[in-house]
Formats: sequence, structure tokens, C-alpha cells
Amino acid sequence: MFTGIIQATGKIASITPSGDDVKLQIEVGGLDMSDVKTGDSIAVNGVCLTAIKFDVTSFEAHVSKETLSCTVGLDSPKIINLEKALQLSERLGGHLVSGHVDGVGQVVRFESVGDCWLLMVRAPHNISRYIAVKGSIAIDGVSLTVNAIEKDVFSMNLIPHTLEKTSLQYLGVGSRVNLEVDLIARYVERMTQWGKESETT
Repeated sequence: MFTGIIQATGKIASITPSGDDVKLQIEVGGLDMSDVKTGDSIAVNGVCLTAIKFDVTSFEAHVSKETLSCTVGLDSPKIINLEKALQLSERLGGHLVSGHVDGVGQVVRFESVGDCWLLMVRAPHNISRYIAVKGSIAIDGVSLTVNAIEKDVFSMNLIPHTLEKTSLQYLGVGSRVNLEVDLIARYVERMTQWGKESETT
């Protein structure tokens, strides 16, 4: 589990094909690797990956064909958001993020509004029902609060600190981003569905 509070930005340094999968070498920038062990989870642009080799400056991760098919940003050298898995002793500054991407959205508007930036994203229709005003969503692993939603398009205001510390500063109209909806929304839907199923049995 993660929080959506990005700890560092890094870079995908190399991509090596491995059958239908790929192996990534990821430079970690300022991410502290002193407590990382082989097999630990690290979120890369919101995607939970396993560190199979590492040193103080980088780690290697194996990415399956399935993961590549339902995410973006793992198949080309680029700046990426990094977060180590949550420890139970840590503060939960963002919201609970699993690192399992629900869908890929597309930026439809990104512009400055005073000191902040307005970000508007079109979500896949099948997950837009999980997005609510004042609810949480992870965009490329960054925990954000939804300000408004109309049909499949939702918007947020990004403060300067968020842009400075994450890869969201490089977004533009047309950019594709990884989306993970709030876990609570999925559980509420399942409980409601289970209740209806129970009534018919």
C-alpha cells in the first residue's frame, strides 16, 4: 500500500525486452534506498513494481505484458514519480493507494490559475462512477482531491509544491495518465451489489 505522497522523482534509464515483458532500470533521484530490500514494492507513476535488484542510485523491476497493457509511462525513458511502500508507523498524508491502476485518463486542460494550476482529465467511462467531488484520486501515483466532475471529465487544482515535487509539471493537453480511484468507492459499490444479490436469493 502507498499514500500518494511522492517521495522523489526519478527516471526510467533503460528498457530491456524480456519476451512479452520488459525489465526497467530506474534511476531513483533523491529516493532513500537505505531501507529497501529485494522484493520490496515501489510505486512508479502509480504502478506497484517489485525491486528485484537495487543499489543506492537505481533499481531494476520486471514489468509484465498485462501491466504494460493497462498502464502508461513504463515503456519509454521519462521522468517518473516514486514512492516506497507505506509502513504502518508512518503518517497517512494522502489516501490509501494500492498501486493497481484502474484505467488510463487523458488531460483535456492544464493551465495556470493564479498561483495554482487547473488540471482537467477525461476518465474512462467505466471508472468515472467511482470519482466524486471532494473525493480522492491518484494520478500517476499522486494523491489529489477532486474539485468537480461532469460526465467523464473531472478537475483538480494543483498547488506549486505538487508541481515542483512531481512529474505532473510535465503534463500537457493530450497527455495520458494512470488513474487509481479511491478504494472506498469500490468497496461501497461491492457492498451495495452484495446487498441486492442477497435480496434475490
